[in-house]
Amino acid sequence: MSKFALGQSLTRIEDTALLRGAGCYADDVALAGAAHACVLRSPYAHANLLGIDTAAARAAPGVLAVLTGADAAADGLGEIPCLVPVTNIDGTPRADTPRPVLAMKRVRHVGDPVALVVAETLEQAKDAAELIAVDYEPLAAVTDTRTAAMAGAARTWDHIVGNLCFDIGAGSDKAVVDAAIKGAAHLTRLELINNRVVANPIEPRAALADFDAASGRSTLYTPSQGPHVIHAQLTEAVLRIGKEQLRVISGNVGGAFGMKIFLHPEQPLVVWASRRLRRAVRWTAERSESFVSDVQGRDNYSIAELALDANGGFLALRVSTYANMGAYLSNYAPFIPQLAVPMLSGVYRIPAIYANIRGVLTNTVPVDAYRGAGRPEAIYLLERIIDVAASELGLAPDELRRRNFVKPADLPYQTPVESCYDSGDFAAVMQGALEKADWAGFGARRAGAKLQGKLRGIGMAMYIERCGGGEGDTVSLKVDPAGSVTLFSGMQDNGQGHATTFVQLLSDRLGLDASRIRVVQGDTDLVPSGLTGGSRFLAIGGVAAMSAADEVIDQGKVAAASLLEAAPADIEYRDGEYRIGGTDRKVSLFEAARAGGGLQATHTRTPEAYTYPNGCHVCELEIDADTGEARILRYSIVDDFGRSINPLLLEGQVHGGTVQGIGQALLEIAHYDPESGQLLSGSFMDYALPRADDVSSFDCGFRHTPATSNPLGVKGAGEAGAVGAPPAVINAVVDALHAATGLRHIDMPATREKLWRALRAAKYPA
Repeated sequence: MSKFALGQSLTRIEDTALLRGAGCYADDVALAGAAHACVLRSPYAHANLLGIDTAAARAAPGVLAVLTGADAAADGLGEIPCLVPVTNIDGTPRADTPRPVLAMKRVRHVGDPVALVVAETLEQAKDAAELIAVDYEPLAAVTDTRTAAMAGAARTWDHIVGNLCFDIGAGSDKAVVDAAIKGAAHLTRLELINNRVVANPIEPRAALADFDAASGRSTLYTPSQGPHVIHAQLTEAVLRIGKEQLRVISGNVGGAFGMKIFLHPEQPLVVWASRRLRRAVRWTAERSESFVSDVQGRDNYSIAELALDANGGFLALRVSTYANMGAYLSNYAPFIPQLAVPMLSGVYRIPAIYANIRGVLTNTVPVDAYRGAGRPEAIYLLERIIDVAASELGLAPDELRRRNFVKPADLPYQTPVESCYDSGDFAAVMQGALEKADWAGFGARRAGAKLQGKLRGIGMAMYIERCGGGEGDTVSLKVDPAGSVTLFSGMQDNGQGHATTFVQLLSDRLGLDASRIRVVQGDTDLVPSGLTGGSRFLAIGGVAAMSAADEVIDQGKVAAASLLEAAPADIEYRDGEYRIGGTDRKVSLFEAARAGGGLQATHTRTPEAYTYPNGCHVCELEIDADTGEARILRYSIVDDFGRSINPLLLEGQVHGGTVQGIGQALLEIAHYDPESGQLLSGSFMDYALPRADDVSSFDCGFRHTPATSNPLGVKGAGEAGAVGAPPAVINAVVDALHAATGLRHIDMPATREKLWRALRAAKYPA
């Protein structure tokens, strides 16, 4: 293998093993004698548990254990915690939603775990689970976000009035915003829904626990986005066994999208069962299980009001959002809608912004971060109301945006909602995307489509997101005198290409062939703390790796100077070698490591400031009036991700995120029956993931402005496509429909049925 420079398009070094089937996912780990677990789940959205009879199940062939909430309580198991404190507007703390690993007295959503059956085979565990007799007393349920907050709605929790678990205000002084809205020359108001989605990674959740009787120590194999996050909760909050008694290993992870950050009940359940039985126990979710147990995403209802002056200048934005939390507060759930607030200014000068966010509890699967985590919700709201405002004012969508951009001369720009933008040229990014999309020539294409009986629309959306924040991440770098370098990172790859990027960074910095560099992730015994999420990998983990490499190089200078009989100040380093300046005398990094007894550096990168990736998406589509089908014909993107380390991986992240955003805009929804609380879109027969023929080719371009907040100048790219795509697609849908129907807004997903009904309601065609 060769040395690799920064900025080079390098294909993923991980893929060779994965494409040959040589990867090791959690379900691939083979432990001799592992028993199989099956979770009995509630068929009711809301019900009292009056009794559980497990006698027949315990007597069934092959059964090793049948465990209930009473057993968990008797063994002293704790609850799955919500890790985010919230202070309400009135100064009170948020409400608590205690979440046991197995339901105790009440179930609160379809899929809530009620019992765990462990048997010699999976078939035996499933058969025994069907023998458990549960006496349910059904209760009224509520699933809809708006309905849950209305007077008279069924209570998800008896002690939480109005199903409101928190109520916060953020941004500018509310009185200032109210005054600006009252005195505005024009006010645009829009109600909109950000639909609930299911993460659906290609690899389902899994947990395999082993127990070592000699040490009393357990090992958990589970896909995650950072095993230390799960480890701490398991050992301290739930199992209460002490951190030294558990090792968590995440091997290859087949997608996550935020959902695999969080602790789910099955992970502590299998560890607990394994410790009781003193043998290995495994569980892997079936896809139908995932639909009713994986943490879900989005699900906001918002009212937005944008105040403008007579020239179309933005004066103020007021937002009221109800964010559905589901039945229990997941690990970071209250934090996710709050993450929307710092992005409500978008790439625009909006002098005053106020947001009121209310967390709503319903009888649905818990909600937490999903690709973008709050930023897609904010940008969707903002970019939709700007399009509506442009229509009301008779301005072109690009013109209204152009009048309100933050300009390069304004940077650094402090928004009224905390964010401070350090770099970017938003007008230039938009212009690049419009040129790619041939925005100016759209009128002729629309006219041609009309002759074919098709409704053609074009929509654009500007986005900006705040990335690279949170706690610091640590890496350790070791130079083996035998000729290799190993990096240990607590961040966890789940498809982004971490190993490739780390190797590329270190190959460039150390001047070594990639074949000499190894990356270790996903083992709490080996790696330091860390977390993958929030597009923070390069800005934090990458910078930490570079700093560790510099420290190793400096350490080696002392040993190299001794070997070369020179002063350390006279030693230069390049291409994996230490040299005396101006001479040909040299020693390799590995020779210096041998002389110095090995070289090692540990570095923690704590973010100094956020990064702000931004860009413009332009979607062009046609709607078939007879079927309601919206087919994307052209999709153009220009992004500013700061410095590009690997353009090929960068574009791959854009493609993946954009497809997910298109899926949310046109196809995907976790749809619950409002009366029974059943998930009606609980399989791929009913939940429509985007397929290859649902998207067009993407015309991607970049106009990078390096970030000033980190030494690499990177901004983050993993979530950008999912932020920019939904408003661009819906803006295009509305543009296609508006002339024929007068429609000013349609909620996601804009399915064929929904579009067909909108056209029929407008009696189109006449």
